[in-house]
Amino acid sequence: MPASTDNHGPSVHARSDQRRLLVVLGVTSIYFLTELVGGYLTGSLALVSDAVHMLTDIAALCLGMLTLWISTRPASSAKSYGYLRAEILGALLNGLFLWLLVVFIWFEAFARLRHPRPVSGLPVMAIAMVGIGVNTFSAWMTSTDSRSSHTRGMAMRAVFVHVVSDLLGSIGVLASGALTYFTAWPQADPAVGILIGFLVLYGSWGLVREGVDILMESVPRHIDLDQMRTDLLAVSGTEEVHDLHVWCLTTRQIALSAHAVVAADADRDRVLADMCHLLQTKFDIHHLTLQLECDNRRPHEPEHF
Repeated sequence: MPASTDNHGPSVHARSDQRRLLVVLGVTSIYFLTELVGGYLTGSLALVSDAVHMLTDIAALCLGMLTLWISTRPASSAKSYGYLRAEILGALLNGLFLWLLVVFIWFEAFARLRHPRPVSGLPVMAIAMVGIGVNTFSAWMTSTDSRSSHTRGMAMRAVFVHVVSDLLGSIGVLASGALTYFTAWPQADPAVGILIGFLVLYGSWGLVREGVDILMESVPRHIDLDQMRTDLLAVSGTEEVHDLHVWCLTTRQIALSAHAVVAADADRDRVLADMCHLLQTKFDIHHLTLQLECDNRRPHEPEHF
C-alpha cells in the first residue's frame, strides 16, 4: 500500500526569501565590480582576491534564487521531478571554477612575496571600509527573519555563512591596506591574498560537498537513519522496517521510501497515517512513499539498509 505526499507551489516564505536574496545579490554584485576595478587600479592582490571571494557569495545567491524559482516549475511526464537538480550542477561548476581561481591567486601571491609590487594602501583601506559596510548589511538581510534558523530556508542560511566569511575577508583587506600605508611592508598585500584564498576554498567546499552528496543520493547530514528506523518501529502494529532510503531531491526537498511489515490484525490505514505524521512532524519529510506488507518480502528484494 504505497503512499506519497509532497508540497507543491511557492510559499509566502519562499517569495520573501527571494526578495531578500535579490537585494543582497544587487549590492554584492556592485561591490564585486568595485573591488575588481579597485584592485586593478591600486595594484592590490588582496582586493582582487577578495573580489574573487565575493564570487562565492554571488554563486550562493544565484543558486538560492534558482532554487526558489525552479521550485515553482511544474513537473512533466519526461521529468517527473522537474528541474530540481539544476542547482546541484551549478554548485559543482561554481565550486570547481572558484578552485581554479584560488590556484591563480596563490600563484600570483607567492610571486609577489618574492618580488613585491607597489600598492596604494589608502584607496585599498577606503574600498575595504565600504566592503565592511556592504557585508554587514548583507549579513543583516540574510539573518533577520521571523522564523528560527532551523525552519529558515537552507539557501538563506548558506548565503549568511558566505557573507560572514566575506566580512572577514574585507577586514583582512583593511588590515593589509593599513599595514601597507603605515608600515610600508610590501609583503602584507600578497600575504592577505593567500589568507583570503583559504576563505574562498572554505566557502566553495561546502557547495561542492553538498552537490556531490545530493547527486550520490546520500542520507542528509541531519538525518539519523537508525533513529528513524527505531521511531517507525515504535508505531503500533509495525513489525519490521526495511529498504529504508532517505535522500535530497534538492537542498529544500527531502524524499523517503521504505517498506514496513505490519501485523496481520493491524489497521493498515492507521499505521500508514501514523508513519506519515511522524515523518512529516519530526523529520520534516513530506515527499514520502511507504509500502506496507503483511508478508515479509525482504528475502525476495535487493539487499538494502
